[in-house]
Amino acid sequence: MGFTDQHKKIERNVTLLGVGAFIAVAIGGIVEIAPLFWIDGTIEKVEGMRPYTPLEQAGRDIYVREGCYTCHSQMIRPFRDEVERYGHYSLAAESMYDHPFQWGSKRTGPDLARVGNRYSDEWHVQHLIAPRSVVPESVMPTYAFLAETDLDTAQASAKLRALSRVGVPYSETDIQRAQADLKAQADPEADAGDLATRYPKAQIRDFDGDPTRLTEMDAIVAYLQMLGTLVDVNSAAAQAELANETGR
Repeated sequence: MGFTDQHKKIERNVTLLGVGAFIAVAIGGIVEIAPLFWIDGTIEKVEGMRPYTPLEQAGRDIYVREGCYTCHSQMIRPFRDEVERYGHYSLAAESMYDHPFQWGSKRTGPDLARVGNRYSDEWHVQHLIAPRSVVPESVMPTYAFLAETDLDTAQASAKLRALSRVGVPYSETDIQRAQADLKAQADPEADAGDLATRYPKAQIRDFDGDPTRLTEMDAIVAYLQMLGTLVDVNSAAAQAELANETGR
């Protein structure tokens, strides 16, 4: 019996085909996963990365809740056209505290990996309220309700504790002060304490233009304004180039 006939026999036998497929998938899985148990870390740490502040994390939760990730990726690939348009290619370490991460290549709108501080808070607020007022060709739906919805702060500590259990390095102080930190970051008149020390480069100000309220708009704008601002990409690029030269 030739190879072709043997192959036909497997294809016609559901049990043999299932066993064969299982073996193939098992081998592929072992080859991909097993090496991860013998290396110090799957993500090389980059100077500047830190966990999200409670306000940024709340904004990220809203971003995911509203499905923004379905149109906006947060992964700049190392191709010339992408780097020239969006900035330095994305580093794995920049998403090390994301659960889930927002990498991907599907884009209806632009990539947002480095959108932080490229536009004013007012621009972001107007863009979310009436997208076509600032980008006429936009197909994005309106999110005006974010400016009218008070941010739920009751679960701030619980969210940070849950994230700490999956590896995000929040301290007990961070967890205990989460609700106060969340409110203080959006109120420049409040006493932020050591917020800026525990969360370097945290931007402290009223984000939505209404200092009398803490809204979901505050949170999502705080998150957007942070994206791509934590890591010195020029330094990271130099380190990557040096590593490549060393490995040759």
